[in-house]
Parts: sequence; structure tokens; C-alpha cells
Amino acid sequence: MARVNDVKRRLKAGEAVVGSFCNLPSPEAVELLGWAGFDFVIIDAEHGPQSPETVANMVRGAEASGTTPLVRVATNEPQNILRYLDTGAQGLQMPMVNGPTDAQRAVGAALYPPQGRRGLAGVRAAGFGLRESVADYAAAANEEMLVIVQVETMEALVNLDAVISVPGIDVVFFGATDLSSSMGIPGQTRDDRVVNAITEAGKAVMDAGLVAGTIVGTAEQAVEWQERGFRYISTNFASVVGRAMQAFMEGAR
Repeated sequence: MARVNDVKRRLKAGEAVVGSFCNLPSPEAVELLGWAGFDFVIIDAEHGPQSPETVANMVRGAEASGTTPLVRVATNEPQNILRYLDTGAQGLQMPMVNGPTDAQRAVGAALYPPQGRRGLAGVRAAGFGLRESVADYAAAANEEMLVIVQVETMEALVNLDAVISVPGIDVVFFGATDLSSSMGIPGQTRDDRVVNAITEAGKAVMDAGLVAGTIVGTAEQAVEWQERGFRYISTNFASVVGRAMQAFMEGAR
């Protein structure tokens, strides 16, 4: 059957999970994050150069170290999404979901019929059709697929109630950087206006029975958002490593 999605199971059990974006096209970076204890890795094909072939190898890196591989795609196009999910990624993170139509399109591309419209074939995600019948795989895959939609504009906040009413969504992830830009204060992700907007919107998400998530730059921020009830927390591999190496050099010179 389809691989068990540990992150989805833990979220359903009410637990919090912590992961990282990885926009570097490196299976080893993903594998490292798994060995470091991260619950999931979001393979970033929106802000990274990853092709489906590269993503397949990054998924293998996640599987090798026991972390859950998710993928963020660049466009909300079913055929584009299909190629990335067929690699074996266990979740779809869709950026720039500004209304219910965007959300419905993402859910439809992530799930097989009858819940969605994803095309079915004997691909890697299905064990190439050798592990089980594709029908059995499709049913199990729908249960294990994690669907995350990103709310990161003022338009999306206005339409939030309509977005979270779309069946099939598991997590609503608030993108602080793009939201700050949409609010006219680009990059000021710790500004009270941004933090308060995400906090209030997150309450609506949680009241609807969904999981709220956001991005953080430090472990302290991860704890802070969990204290607000957010249970899907992600940092960014390149940012954390870059700052750590920069601090090392500042101390070494």
C-alpha cells in the first residue's frame, strides 16, 4: 500500500510537527534534515530549480532518513502537480491560494477520483504497479496525501472563510514574507501587523477544524507559534545553514 504519512497521522492526533523548506536541488540536504530529526521536508520547486527528476531523488533522500517528503510546486496546474506527486512526495503544498477556486484546483490535482481528478498510472509513487494494484494504491494514497494551501496575500485573508470550506484541505500555511509584501511592508515579517493578522486568521483555521501553519526563522519563533496553537511549523534550510556559517566565520576571524 501507499507509504504511511507519519506527519498526517501525527497532525490528526493533535500533535505539532516541525519541518524545513529545501530549495537547494540536493538529495543529501534532504537526507541530512531527516537525520537531524526534522519531521518533514518541503522540497521547494517554487523557489528552487527542481525538476521532477531532481525531486524524485530528493524524495529518496527523505525516505532514506525517515522524514516525510512534501513538495511545493510553482503553478496550480494539474499536469505540473501530477509529475511532482508521481515521484512519491506525500504531500502537496500549494502557494498563492487566493480563493476557493484555487483551493479546489489544488485539492483536485492532489487526490485521485472520486475525491479529486489526479491521473492514475503505475509510477514510482505506486510502486510502479508491482507493489499492489493501482486501484488499491489510489485508495490508500488519498488517505495518506497531505494537502497544504498557502494563504499569503490580503486577498486570501479576505477570502479565508471560503478557502477553508473547501473539502480535502488539511493545513493552511501562512506565508509571512509574501503577506508582508501584500500589506505594503515587504520583509517585515515580525511587524505586529503581520503577526497579528496571521494569529487571527490562524484562529479561524483552527476553529474550522484544520491545522494552522507558518514559517519561522528560529527555534524560539517555532515555540512561540506553537504556543498560539499552530501545529505545522517550517523553517528554511538555506537560511538556517547560511546564518550558522556566517556566525561561524564572524567568530573565527
